[in-house]
Amino acid sequence: MRDIDLTTLIGLISTFISLLLAFFIFSVESKNKISNKLFATFLILNAIEFSGWFSSLLFDEPNNILVAKSQLSYLTMPVFYLYILSVCYSDFKLKWQHLWHFLPYVIANLIMIPRFYLGSTAEKIKLYDNFNELYETVFAHISLHLQSTLYIIAGFIVLKRARKIFVENYSSNTIETYKWLFQLLLFTATLYFVAIIKNIFKYFGERNSFDTAQNILGIVVLWVVCWYVLKALRYPNLFSGVDSKTKLINDLIEESKEGKSLISNKEVENLISFMEAEKPYLNPSLTIRNLSEEIKMNSRDLSILINQNLNQHFFDFVNEYRIKEAMKILKNPAKKEFTVLEILYEVGFNSKSSFNTAFKKYTGFTPTQFKKKELHLSS
Repeated sequence: MRDIDLTTLIGLISTFISLLLAFFIFSVESKNKISNKLFATFLILNAIEFSGWFSSLLFDEPNNILVAKSQLSYLTMPVFYLYILSVCYSDFKLKWQHLWHFLPYVIANLIMIPRFYLGSTAEKIKLYDNFNELYETVFAHISLHLQSTLYIIAGFIVLKRARKIFVENYSSNTIETYKWLFQLLLFTATLYFVAIIKNIFKYFGERNSFDTAQNILGIVVLWVVCWYVLKALRYPNLFSGVDSKTKLINDLIEESKEGKSLISNKEVENLISFMEAEKPYLNPSLTIRNLSEEIKMNSRDLSILINQNLNQHFFDFVNEYRIKEAMKILKNPAKKEFTVLEILYEVGFNSKSSFNTAFKKYTGFTPTQFKKKELHLSS
């Protein structure tokens, strides 16, 4: 039996954790069932990839199982990209056209048929003796790195648009979940970048450099897998997406130029008066559609009013009122016993981190610092 080195040990641990987390996510009750299944599938594909670091402990010689296992790498990034779409857009559904994402997997398997799938064990052993120089191996390295790069870029493009839709139309703390999705994509990009460096050393560097890069990749993989676990436990329901059919403010403004009515100063005054009198911002799930119904105004016009006339995104517009309300509570001697957590829930937030971020952005202080400052001034 082969000795268990650092890379083998990391592969065993990472595979076990990934499979355990995948099982946990499959079992979690959530409205976002498609997202959960896609993320769990992504984790399982990763686990299969990590198992390559200890496959020699399971198989004494090359076989078709190992060949088929290696080709599953072509499914990892397409599944991850579909997961990003499902998280960002609440109306996402798997469709037949999504099967095009799996075309590289089919092509890669076709290329492996003549010499690998159809070859005898003896022929496979001979091929593996010169594995890195084979055209199948070179094709796999180039195509996989190209595929991962394109999907990572596409993922960042999707996130950028989804975030714009969110801040222009929603006020809840769902933005926090987009932050960790961005981190997830960023960490995945880092993993693939390290993998590219590792393979460069494989062909053009010394063996010691390749082994070092392999160990670094393994450590990064283990760290990211543990991070998956912490995040999944903290956000078991994952995300609430936005409607992909929601238009961006620039599109709405273009429509308004095509004969649509302009926003009057009276409508701006009515909105501000309504916000101050009725305090709809205390609803943590307030959306621009909800607010437009309450003030009996077209949601398109309301979006233009806030974004163009008041020069704010809906997210910032609502949070400004929430922060002002929080400041009143913090300044009120009768409510000095209120904790920061009680205050944030009372003014419409439901996340401490989003409350702290918004409060500091508006006041320059954290809620705790502001409270201490007010107590000092009043004493």
